[in-house]
Amino acid sequence: MIDIGKFNELRFIKKTDPGLILTDGEKEVVLPYVHAPQEAEIGDNMHVFVYIHSDGRLMATTETPIAMVDEFAFLEVVDVNEQGAFLNMGIGKDVFVPEREQKRPMKVGQKYVVFLYTDERNERITASSRLTDFIDQDMHDLEEGDEVSLLIFDESDLGYSAIINQKYAGLLYHNEVFEDLQPGDVKRGFVKKIREENKIDLSLQVIGFRHILDLKDSLLLELQENGGIINLGDKSSPEEIYNQLKISKKAFKKAIGSLYKERLVLVSDDSVKLAPPSSEKIDQNAD
Repeated sequence: MIDIGKFNELRFIKKTDPGLILTDGEKEVVLPYVHAPQEAEIGDNMHVFVYIHSDGRLMATTETPIAMVDEFAFLEVVDVNEQGAFLNMGIGKDVFVPEREQKRPMKVGQKYVVFLYTDERNERITASSRLTDFIDQDMHDLEEGDEVSLLIFDESDLGYSAIINQKYAGLLYHNEVFEDLQPGDVKRGFVKKIREENKIDLSLQVIGFRHILDLKDSLLLELQENGGIINLGDKSSPEEIYNQLKISKKAFKKAIGSLYKERLVLVSDDSVKLAPPSSEKIDQNAD
């Protein structure tokens, strides 16, 4: 069965004026010559993206779209009419967003996070910016501390809403984010907490003890690469720490505190230094 809006493995069976004819054994698909490999021979299997042309024919391309059916993506509006908007998929074929599927009226030249699906009535690739209708509410394969892929799609007074692993939705709180995020940004994140009704709190920092271990190694490397000193300390602002190290002040203080207890660093209000070997030996002998 051919999957519209996705890649398919189809067999090349003949040539026609419009292009190569491919099949899954039941239906035929046209691959225009402009997208066909010159070395293709009848009988070859081909990996192609399939969609429905405006005239109703099944068409194929070897180009890779920005997104496929059942995926969330950040796409640009290239045209608008009374029925809806058309977004660029990156393959010379635009995807239609009906007016009813627009959370806010779309404008040419603007980009929006949308979900791609096939319209049950005509099997055409369609998109919607009403994302909550397509978000999975079942968190059975997520656990606190998991590393996840995030697609930022909205901002509120609380923080930034993000699509998690192309399935779920979660929130990055403003007071835990130290960079300017925009809809469409893709970030590595972590599941901080799964609350009642499967609401997910997210973080851009690694969660838990593993975070401190990772940060200790990173900070030691940073110190070694900067002559044994980092010009950040207890009185440095969260913004200063994030701008230089891309971590929160809380995480910075935990990691530095752990290194200090191991007598690996010296800490002041405005700097962290590698502890000299001699002072480490003296401290160890004193014990």
